[in-house]
Amino acid sequence: MPGRWLLLRAMVRGLSARATCGGGRPKRAPGVCTCVGRARGLAWPSGSSGFLPLFYLSLQRNVGSSQFKTIEDDLVSALVRSGCIPENHGEDMKKMSFQRCARTDKGVSAAGQIVSLKIWLIDDVLEKINNCLPSHIRILGLKRVTGGFSSKNKCDARTYFYMMPTFAFAHKDHDTQDETYRLSKETLERVNKLLACYKGTHNFHNFTSQKGPKDPSAKRYIMEMYCEEPFVREGMEFAVIKVKGQSFMMHQIRKMIGLVIAIVKGYAPESIMERSWGEEKVDVPKAPGLGLVLEKVHFEKYNRRFGNDGLHEPLEWTEEEEKITVFKEQHIYPTIINTEREEQSMVNWLSTLSIHDFSATSSGVQSNDLEGSDGCDDDSD
Repeated sequence: MPGRWLLLRAMVRGLSARATCGGGRPKRAPGVCTCVGRARGLAWPSGSSGFLPLFYLSLQRNVGSSQFKTIEDDLVSALVRSGCIPENHGEDMKKMSFQRCARTDKGVSAAGQIVSLKIWLIDDVLEKINNCLPSHIRILGLKRVTGGFSSKNKCDARTYFYMMPTFAFAHKDHDTQDETYRLSKETLERVNKLLACYKGTHNFHNFTSQKGPKDPSAKRYIMEMYCEEPFVREGMEFAVIKVKGQSFMMHQIRKMIGLVIAIVKGYAPESIMERSWGEEKVDVPKAPGLGLVLEKVHFEKYNRRFGNDGLHEPLEWTEEEEKITVFKEQHIYPTIINTEREEQSMVNWLSTLSIHDFSATSSGVQSNDLEGSDGCDDDSD
């Protein structure tokens, strides 16, 4: 019989691949994810490295599709083979109430993801599951959670970071691929001033697809957004932008960053930010997907209510922070850097900013973007 609700934490070191339109070989992207589960519940953190010959299309499993493997395919297979779930639960994930906190797909990495599910409590559960997993996927721990726990519904905030070369903030008259560029203190201050404008509740209908200005779901609450001090890797300077919000829509974070880049580079006026939250349609550029990472998921309300009730632990993975930091430094950051050098996604995208019309307005709803999700569609199942 199913046991009690648990929370498992795991480390995945595979490759999360970017989806491609019209088929073709997926591009590589790293990821670490924290997962939740129920025994009746399980949760684990997992990560993927950019240096292993294993390709994953995404975290989320697509039962019946064998073209590309996902992280969940390996996780579910290990749960079945270790005896934690019956085989028919692996075929129909609804039977084990499987739920992920946020989807990480299309090149988006993860350094902290949670999934929830029901499992049988067995002796040496972690060891047995890990023995059935490939070496690049490890479960690090487990925690008990309440009955009916859903990692998606109980999560009250998510933190993403976006790692990018700082030459993206150079003025438009500057060489678009100057690896010797270094971000000045004044420019960093301006970037943070603009990013801080996103804090609070705004109508982000211009920052996603297929949502009009009257759609209540287009309003999102951003708790913080800022750019950290830059650092140099392999002769190129990078910076990390962090954003914490209740939830994010398709393309939202990439468009938030893309608009700030357009302003700092001199393509768009600062006033466009206020205008983009209004009812008119505004042309908001979408920054490349490379560099976007789900860093952490937050269960603050759950922790306040159940974290110290004597039966459950707070859903905080502070004991794993050092391992995750090392993983980012050894795997996620290098993969982003190497991919940027090879594919020049930021350089190529910067060359398209001049064709955007930042003064155009329209009352129409944005058309569908065929490129697909940027991995931040927290509202989707």
